[in-house]
This record gives sequence, C-alpha cells and structure tokens, in this order.
Amino acid sequence: SPPPHLAREPPLQTNMSGFGGQDWEPVVLRKGPAPGSGPQGPKGGTSRMTSAGVDIRHLEDDDSDAPMKLPTASLDLRIAIAQARQAKNLSQKELGAKLMIPAKTIQDYEAGKAIPNNGLIAKMERALGCKLPRVPKAK
Repeated sequence: SPPPHLAREPPLQTNMSGFGGQDWEPVVLRKGPAPGSGPQGPKGGTSRMTSAGVDIRHLEDDDSDAPMKLPTASLDLRIAIAQARQAKNLSQKELGAKLMIPAKTIQDYEAGKAIPNNGLIAKMERALGCKLPRVPKAK
C-alpha cells in the first residue's frame, strides 16, 4: 500500500443518486394567461377607468383609426385657476407645493393639457379659496 501522503482520493460520484427528490421535468413558458385562469374580476387585472372617470372600454370600442380624444381642462377652468392663483400671489410652483403635487400638473391644467380630476380640482378650490368649474361626472 502507498504511503498516506500519496494515497489516492476516492473517485467522485457521477450518478445523481444524491438528488433523489429532484424534479427534472421541463418548464414550458407561454405568453398570455395561464390556462383555466379565466377573466380577471374586480380584484385583479388593470383598471378600466382613466383618472378622469372615462371608461376605456368605450374608447376601445370605436372602430375608426382616429386617435382617442380624452377630455382636457376647459377654457373656463384654465382661466379660473390662473386668475385665482394670481389673486393669491402664488406661482405655479408654490401652488403645487401647497397641494403637494408637481408644478408641472398646475402648468398642464392652465395650458389645457391635463385630464381634469374633480378630486384635484376640489383640493385647488380649498387652497385658492374659490369655486372652480368642475367636470361633469361620467355615466
């Protein structure tokens, strides 16, 4: 027998007997929902309403290729916000900070680019101390 420092190590095990409970079935990835999951109810999936309360499904039903037209701030609302803000000697940045929203949102409302949100309009009314024109509720 060879001396202990020259003794050979036992060969490594090449079989997978050490992985007795391992699952070697292939995993198949598919696009789309899992089979049998069915449509998502109100507790899952995405919201079907925009922040302005417009139902997206009604907008999607339109078969024309024309771009979607979402409601934007009316001229009355734009002017009322700007006048009330200036009467309080507030900049757009200061009003935004007071409402804890970005100044860009105030800019968008005054430029007519924002989709009006009655909740935010109510916050502006309280901060500015005046009534502002509201958006009619979607049916």
